[in-house]
Amino acid sequence: MVFNDNPSGLPPSVLELIDRLAKFPGIGRKSAQRMALHVLRNEREFADSLAASIVAVKDKVAVCRTCWMLSEEDPCTICCNSRRDHSKVCLVEDSGDVIAIEKTGGWSGLYHVLGGAISPLDNIGPEQLQIDSLIDRIRAGGIEEIVVATNPTSEGETTALYIARLLQNTDISVTRIARGIPVGADIELVDDNTLTQSLENRTEIR
Repeated sequence: MVFNDNPSGLPPSVLELIDRLAKFPGIGRKSAQRMALHVLRNEREFADSLAASIVAVKDKVAVCRTCWMLSEEDPCTICCNSRRDHSKVCLVEDSGDVIAIEKTGGWSGLYHVLGGAISPLDNIGPEQLQIDSLIDRIRAGGIEEIVVATNPTSEGETTALYIARLLQNTDISVTRIARGIPVGADIELVDDNTLTQSLENRTEIR
């Protein structure tokens, strides 16, 4: 008996595209297949523009060396915006959190992206995060408040406490966003109203 090792009947090139799309976070095999078939149903220009956009992102996007947010400019447009409050810095885990907070329109200060959270089980300590660069920004002067907006997870809370202890002998006010965000949730997935209220109702953590 001969078994068909390709029960879908799809060409190898399509299967390869599905395999690559399925590697995206949150994209299962079925979703990847729908995306691949969508590419096939569209004109060649759609595939060309999609490929060009992917290449452009890899070629043009880096990080702002001040706040470590994804940017095509260094410093980024947020850091360069004179209308923002440069005395307040919101500390987040990744660029997705910046996007979520910016959507609320409730924050007028700056940001600092840590690039993760302290997680001993994953061998991620303070030295793996952008904490030294945060201290450099504080030493440069002008910052009066650090708003810790790490995720309300055990790793996020550990990071928040570490930052609070690190700055306890300084004149910097260290606050934590309020508990309107559900425990265990990711900031980038929280609705705008809840996130705005959390920022407005932040509390001292030292």
